[in-house]
Order: sequence, then structure tokens, then C-alpha cells
Amino acid sequence: MDDLIADFLTETNESLAELDVALVTLERTPDDAATLSLIFRMVHTIKGTCGFLGLPRLERVAHAGENVLGRLRDGTLTATPDIVTQILAALDRIKAIVAGLGETGAEPAGDDSDLIASLNATAAGEAPPPTPAPVRPPREEEGATTAQTPAAQQTIRVTVDVLEDLMTLVSELVLTRNQLLQLARAREDSGFTAPLQRLSHITSDLQEGVMKTRMQPIGNAWNKLPRLVRDLARDLNKKIELTMLGAETELDRQVLELIKDPLTHMVRNSGDHGLENPAERRAVGKPETGRITLNAFHEGGHIIIEISDDGRGLAAEKIRAKALANGLATETELAGMTEAQIQRFIFRAGFSTAANVTAVSGRGVGMDVVKTNIEKIGGTVDLKSVVGQGTTFTIKIPLTLAIVSALIVEAAAERFAIPQISVVELVRARRHGANEQNTSGESVIERINDTPVLRLRDRLLPLVSLSEMLGLDQTGAEDNGAHIIITQVGASLLGIIVDRVFDTEEIVVKPVAPILRHITMFSGNTILGDGSVIMILDPAGIARATGVGAAADNKVQPSGTAEGTESSERMALLLFRVNGGERMAVPLNLVARLENIPREKIELSAGAIVTQYRGKLMPLIALGPVGTDPTQALLVFADGDHAMGLMVDEIVDVVEERLDIELASARPGSLGTAVIAGQATDVLDIGYWLGRAGQDWFKSKTAVAARAARHVLVVEDSAFFRNLLVPSLTAAGFKVTAAPGAMEALRLRDAGKMFDAIVSDIEMPDMDGLAFARAVRAGGIWADLPMIALSALNDGAEVEAGRDAGFTDYVSKSQQDQIVESLHQCIDGIVTA
Repeated sequence: MDDLIADFLTETNESLAELDVALVTLERTPDDAATLSLIFRMVHTIKGTCGFLGLPRLERVAHAGENVLGRLRDGTLTATPDIVTQILAALDRIKAIVAGLGETGAEPAGDDSDLIASLNATAAGEAPPPTPAPVRPPREEEGATTAQTPAAQQTIRVTVDVLEDLMTLVSELVLTRNQLLQLARAREDSGFTAPLQRLSHITSDLQEGVMKTRMQPIGNAWNKLPRLVRDLARDLNKKIELTMLGAETELDRQVLELIKDPLTHMVRNSGDHGLENPAERRAVGKPETGRITLNAFHEGGHIIIEISDDGRGLAAEKIRAKALANGLATETELAGMTEAQIQRFIFRAGFSTAANVTAVSGRGVGMDVVKTNIEKIGGTVDLKSVVGQGTTFTIKIPLTLAIVSALIVEAAAERFAIPQISVVELVRARRHGANEQNTSGESVIERINDTPVLRLRDRLLPLVSLSEMLGLDQTGAEDNGAHIIITQVGASLLGIIVDRVFDTEEIVVKPVAPILRHITMFSGNTILGDGSVIMILDPAGIARATGVGAAADNKVQPSGTAEGTESSERMALLLFRVNGGERMAVPLNLVARLENIPREKIELSAGAIVTQYRGKLMPLIALGPVGTDPTQALLVFADGDHAMGLMVDEIVDVVEERLDIELASARPGSLGTAVIAGQATDVLDIGYWLGRAGQDWFKSKTAVAARAARHVLVVEDSAFFRNLLVPSLTAAGFKVTAAPGAMEALRLRDAGKMFDAIVSDIEMPDMDGLAFARAVRAGGIWADLPMIALSALNDGAEVEAGRDAGFTDYVSKSQQDQIVESLHQCIDGIVTA
């Protein structure tokens, strides 16, 4: 093929890909002169180049389309949906001709007279445009890359094979560099040290440059989706809005090519089977326009892609019936499955609950292909669906052929790598005896019913022993100390206990072999400088495999839930006993430390029970008769300079449960009774006991009768107050979602998440409460929601400023009873701004 033709095909395919997106944008904003000019220039360039290269058929179609665009640009015509559809039809015809030109090197034969006549008639303003003749849909590989912006730098095109060869050579160079560096470390006064350091820097720069040539923004795989959704909405008579977040997230070109088809299929299914039509949405109180959201981001060395919709969700009963009819499971097996397990049947080959087979198909058709394609690159796909609320698919793509910085660790004489991007900090800790009091403030490891936890600053952190988890021989491991790798798992932290920590090293990541892919603790393997092969750990996979921090790792959330937010559905609870055996529970995140203090350390001061703790007097609260044992178990609650110890008989366990208060309590200090770990358990009202401890923590809370469940958003940057308020509101009958900041809350709004009211702190670091209130009132789906301001202060000027910003009511954050009452009154319309 002639070089000029080859360059023309490449540039034209890039322009056509961008034109699809630009035309959909123009249809939404017909007065956008900049977009219209961009479209006109591109079509004009295609037409001019066709004439120069002697491509008459392409030139005629492009010229007819240019005529219509010219009338749009001079204001003679308006970009109505019908005219945009007609121009898109012209582009489809151009794509079909270009595809034939690419296959044979010559224009394919064909008659475009009807299309050209229709375009010319529209340009002349003679009649409304007729429906254009159908053309062959473009293949998935046509228009695969996004065009550069007009101001883009000059580029040259290099074949992919050249880049692949370069990547292979750089990978080998990195391995050789690592071997040389290891040899140099063994020789202290070697003359090779300085040249090797220089070689290491050059290798790192070369590696980074070659990696950039392979990386492309995921938006390149998304550029055809606005057109697809637009056409789908017209075909199905639905209103669909597509939101794409994180389009700039970069990933390997090979991975990008492999996920384009799965993404297209999942978006198409969301629009067809996931979203209801406008009438159905109105009937259930939803906006007529359905929402499909794509979100991509990096997490722990992986790429996470979420495809969510706010449609009807997956009906577990229909899936159950279909699975039974197809012989995929027995009645007994299905009875023992959770709703989530039943929903995963849609990944079985040929499984579908669609009543009618259409050109678009129902959700489930082809989902086995989606799963297979993703697993080919070592990835996983999961889902979470709530009937009536929508479905979220989460694709997790592990590190494949990449070079990353990793921390090398050792457990039971075996070495492992942890991607540096997953590591938050390193902690050296000692093991803490059961009856030993920790007064030094150093990091220690304790066990609660055989579950290791770390006292890290103001919180208890769950731990996992790497050697225990993998069943490795622990002979020779240190008895009195350990290294803990603090890793980020979703929105939470997880500590991994190892024996030794080595240096960081640049490693070449190889995908896990298929035979090991079911072992979720590993994301790949690599070769070290000494030639040994080691496994690369996946902290999120470790959390899933051990059940520690599993809720934090569950990134598959209902449509619209933003990363970093918390829900009231499940939480970690600390179980303990008082009064000789009465079971009680408290949210674990509220507990700063667990202590066993000698009985003689308990004193009386001004009639109050106290102990000397970390250089200060700490008030103690007894939940029952004080025992006579030599030591006293304490739950320590701390926030800033405030601290209080709760005296308990025995610490029982840590469990993760949904906190459902089934029986309200009239007893002061108790939120009510819930079934936790299979037994009736009183849930402690910490706000009440903190008020009893003095120090201006809070005043006492009176019980408020639970009312019909309303969904409340709590915006509070302090984890302590967030974890204090959520159980209290849950016990009062509210469904609660908590966001750790204003920006996270606004992302929930932009994702379409709706609430009955908002409770927000005033003083927050990223955006204060007043700015947050003004942003909410500026417009959007939350503009009319009741908003309650929380603050430690409550002076008249601040209250007035809060009301001016848009808050409905203003409550001191210490008054939990008033917060609950204000919520009910604001939602019921008793209090208005």
C-alpha cells in the first residue's frame, strides 16, 4: 500500500473517532461554536485530502456532509437530533469506505446517491431530513485511537512490534542492572560503584521513557461510547446520560485493546436491560433520565474500572429460577447461596434472564465472554446489584508486563515483593503480653481472641501474619518483635506481619501463571538480582482471603457510591462482657486502645474513679460492680487531649456484622439490643458514657423513638466523631452514609446518589462546611435538601453565617439527641431555612 494512503488511513481513523464524540457533544449543546468549528475543520480536511489522493467516492460523501456543516456554522440550520443523526450516517459511510480502502488499497464500489441527495436537500433547507439508509456498522478495530488536539506536538508513528522489542530489552536490562548492583553491594570498596550508580540512573530513565510509549489513557477506549449510548437511547426510546470519570487514567496498550470489547458490551447491556424506560422510572420515583457511570482509577498497583447504572438491578429470584431450569444448581444448593452468589450466575456461558432476544441483548448474554477476556490478562470482574437501585460491575486489572518499585520482605525465610504504591508506612512493633500494661507508648501487637491487632496511634489496626496465612514454617522467627507493613486496602488500612524488611527494588512484573490464578494473595511474580523467583503480594487479595478488612476491600458498591465513603450496613464491632457475663458491643473504630492495668493503679479523685495514664489522669467509668481481680480490663476512648477508660470484665472478640438495633432500650447508656455473632447483645451508647466522664465531651443523650428509615449523609472529617455519630443515627432509625470530607460528598452528588438530609461539620480541611453548603445550594439534585450544620462552637455570628450559606439548622456536635431531633424536624419540614 502506498505510504501516503497508509498515513491518510491512520489520520482519518483518528479524526473519525474524535468526530463521533464531538457530534454527540454538539447535539447536547447546539450553540457550541467551538465544537462545530472543530467538526467542520475535520470533515473539510478529510474532503480535501481525498481530492488530492484521487478518492472520488470518499470526496463526494465528505463534500455533502461538509455542505450541511457549513449551513450549521453560518446559522442557517440548527443542530437538531435528526440532522446530527444524518451527519453521523455520513460518517458511518465514510468509515465503511475507509475500511474497504484499508483492506484492498482501493475504494470499494458502492452507490451513495441516496445519502448524498438527502444531505444536499438538508443543506438547501428543502425538507426535513429523511431517515438515512443503513450502512455497515464499523468494526471494533476501526477508529481505535483518539485524535490529537490541534495544538498537539509533532509525532512520528512507530510499529507496535518495535515498542514491544524495546520493552523486552529494557526488562532484561533492568534485571541485569539489579544483578550488578547486588554484586557491588558485596564489595565495599569496588571501583565499579560509581559507574554502576550512573548506569542505574540511566536505566531508570530509559525504563520510564519506554513505559510511557506503551501507556495510553483509558479515554481512548471510551471515545466511541458516547455515540453508542446516544444511538442506543434513540433505538430504545430511553433517556440515558453517560458520565465518564478518570478518563486520563493510563494503562498498558495491550490491556487497553483487550478491555475495549468487554467495556462496550457492559455499557450496551446497562443501557438495554439495566435501565428502565422513562415511564417505568417515573412510576418508581426516579428521574426520567437513566445514568450510566464509568469510573477508572489506580489502586494498590492495580487499575480499577467501575461500570454502574441506576436502573432496575439484577433480580435474584429470576436468576435463581433460570439457574434451576438450566440445571446449573439444585434447590438445596441455591437455598444455601447468598443473593450475591446467585447474581454471579450471569457470568455462566449463555446465561440470560432476558425475555426477548434483541439486537442489543439482555444483561447476561455474553458476560461469560467478558469474564474470560478479563481473566486472560490476569484480571477479575465482580458485581454488586440492588434491586430497584442499580448494578455496579468492578473490573480489577493486575499489574502485567510492567516495571514497578517494590518493597522486598521476608517471612519464614521466603522473600516476597509488595508494590511500593500499596505501602503506607513501616512499623517496628513488639509483641505484648496478655497481662502486661503498655505505658511506653511504643507500637505493640496484641491478640483479641487469637486475632492480632496493632495499637497504632489513635486506632486499632487489624493484622495478618504472612507466614501463618501461607502456612510457612515459622521456626527461627523472632519471638519478641516483628516488622509490620501498613498497606492501603480500599478506604481502610491493613497490617501485614513479616520477619524482615529489605530494600526497595525496581522489579519486572510477570503475570501469575493460570494454575495459580485462583490464589488471590498474589498479583504476579518477578526475578530478583540474584536470579531467584519470588511472588508479588496483593494486599487486597490478602484481605479477601483472610476475611480481615474484607468490607474495606469490597469496591463493588451500589451505583453512585464514591470511593472513601462508608455505609452503615456492616461494621467491625468489639464484643465484651460486664456484670459477670452480660454481652455488650461497641464499634471497634471508636476504641483507641485496649489496656490491662494493675488494680492498685485505680484511684479516687474528688469522688471520681481515675488512673494515671500516659502522664495524665484519665477518668474511668464502671459499667457494673468493680471486680477484685489483680488487673482491670479497659477500653480506652481518645480524641485529641480527651481520654476515657471503660472498665469491663472481659474482652470477648472482634466481629464484622450489620448493626441492626432490633429492640430499643430505655436503659441509659444503651442504644438497644442487636443480634451479633448469633447472640442478643446490648450496643453501648458511647456518647452517653463520654458525657458521664466529664471533660466537656458531650452532654447526656435521651432516647429518641425510631421512626421510618430515612437516608442521611454525614460529612465529617474526624474519624472519631464519624464513628461516634453513625451508630447513634442508625439506632435512631436512619440509614447512614458517611463521607470523610466535602469533596467526597460532592462526588456522591455528581454520581447521582440521593439522600433525605445532610449533616455536615463546619470545620473541615479540604473544603469547609460553609463552602460545602454553598456548593450544594448552587444547583444539582441536592439543592433543596435539608442541611444541618455541626460545630463545637455555637455563637450567634457563626449560626448566622451558616444560615446565610444555606444550612437549614445549626446544632452543637456534642448534642446527639438534638441532632436526631433536628433531622426529623428538618425532613418533616418543621424547620426550614
